[in-house]
Amino acid sequence: MLYSEDDFLLLSGIQHFAFCRRQWALIHIEQQWSDNLRTTEGDLLHQNAHDSYRTESRGDVFISRGMSVFSRMLGASGECDIVEFRRSPGGITLPGKPGTYEIYPVEYKRGSPKSTDIDILQLAAQAVCLEEMLACEIPKGAVYYDETKHRLRVELTAELKEKVRASFLEMHEYFERGYTPSPKPSKSCNACSLKEICLPRLAKTRSAKSYNDENLGTEAVT
Repeated sequence: MLYSEDDFLLLSGIQHFAFCRRQWALIHIEQQWSDNLRTTEGDLLHQNAHDSYRTESRGDVFISRGMSVFSRMLGASGECDIVEFRRSPGGITLPGKPGTYEIYPVEYKRGSPKSTDIDILQLAAQAVCLEEMLACEIPKGAVYYDETKHRLRVELTAELKEKVRASFLEMHEYFERGYTPSPKPSKSCNACSLKEICLPRLAKTRSAKSYNDENLGTEAVT
């Protein structure tokens, strides 16, 4: 299935979706948002990475910042923080550039590497878009973490890209239905900027029906 441009979702939304499906729905379906220190720092980091959407050359590497990408197969569009075009005999040609190049996307993140794959999925989603746009294969990329000042090299496997496709399929289904999942409290809720909007603590509150069923039972029926 190929999506029309009117149905595109934000590419960056896959990180929200992988972190918490309810968070994604609150932001992308209900259009709710709240900044905290983490989101503000992240915004500043991405602004610096994009650096006025300029390009530059460093030896055999051509660098594009803030490159717009899309995929009709995913039904998504967005921007890559950095895409490096590295001169390589087995790469692709670029308009106005001599030689051939391999594509190496780099996603910028605040903090340090996570125990989950939410950052890696966003990088893989960018790779899927670039592969569709440039008719090439992108086997690897990197996530740069501001706290460690270090790049984490990522193998962009077929399994990882398939997880991206499955995630966007589910996201489109939620979006079409206007469906926001119920809260599922976890330790991650404390770091979420939407916790005062999401109110995950309410998920622990028992419903009036369950209370009545347990405490009143059939004797309450007259």
